[in-house]
Amino acid sequence: MPPIHDNPFGPCTPTVLREPIERLRAGHDLDQDQTYAAFTLIMQGGCPDGEIAELLRLIAARTPSVDEIVGAALAMRAVSSTVHSGLPPESILDTAGTGGTPKSFNASTGAALVAAACGVHSAKHGNRSRTGRGSAEVLQALGFNLTCSRMAQATMLQQVRFCFCFAVEHHPAARHAVTARRALSFPTLFNLVGPLTNPAGARRQMIGVWHPMFMHPMAQALERLGVEHAVVLHSRDGLDEISIGAPTDVVEVSPDGIRDWVVDPAPLGIDPVDPLTLAPSSADQAAKVLSELLQGTRMDACHDMLALNAAMALRVAGAARDLREALDMARRALKQGGGAHVLARACELSQG
Repeated sequence: MPPIHDNPFGPCTPTVLREPIERLRAGHDLDQDQTYAAFTLIMQGGCPDGEIAELLRLIAARTPSVDEIVGAALAMRAVSSTVHSGLPPESILDTAGTGGTPKSFNASTGAALVAAACGVHSAKHGNRSRTGRGSAEVLQALGFNLTCSRMAQATMLQQVRFCFCFAVEHHPAARHAVTARRALSFPTLFNLVGPLTNPAGARRQMIGVWHPMFMHPMAQALERLGVEHAVVLHSRDGLDEISIGAPTDVVEVSPDGIRDWVVDPAPLGIDPVDPLTLAPSSADQAAKVLSELLQGTRMDACHDMLALNAAMALRVAGAARDLREALDMARRALKQGGGAHVLARACELSQG
């Protein structure tokens, strides 16, 4: 985790957020209601940037509590715009992670598209990235209209089993914290709660986190928020995706409870490769990589990593009994170009 620095806006004498800031300064966690109230104030506007930064800084100085994660997520959900597809939320998958780690290529976005090609309704939630080649930038480069209507997104989800929910469009109230978040040099509680606010109400989730300390609190928050089936993961080589360069630690949430396990690519027949060597240098190059993978014309380490992430998504979605079966499904879909067809239709519907 990045070191916690001083408030970039200088010493803070809190006014609007006085109570939660003073409680945090005294070494106490916020409870769910206190966090909900604080984040509601932030998203209503009117909180000074210095106070927002101080609140986020103090929470980031230790592992956020489950109460804080749930309270912030519920506050964001309350002011978000939603996608009404008519599909049961427990049948919808999201593969959005927290970001904040070194990036290889757009494996989680590709995983959602491959899952859709295999029959899973995937509402991929995402945003622009500091790298300039996040899910939003790459999908836009491939022809997706990021500002398409909620109705268009619902139609995509119904007809082609994939839609992309651009976070900026669905969470406009979060703009009130943008200046404070950009001034901080580390991810904040907003990064954790973003994946917990899927606009289509997805209750099946694959969430990568930027540090292993967040895995259990996020899993417990998902359980409290009523998730159907989810995994929270972090690879041992530092990614918020399943790596092919090292084992990936997983905390799984299901009706049977919460359990820990490990994904090791070696027993699955995947040769180890440093994922960071796969990283494209621009959004256009990242779009080319993803397009070639989805079309089935690229059969390299990127293919292996995408197939493994898609396999986990399929397992969480209930489309396969275990990871090995799911990996076979993902590889077949990639070979047949199913994800490319899904993306082409989604891009077409996004323009209408």
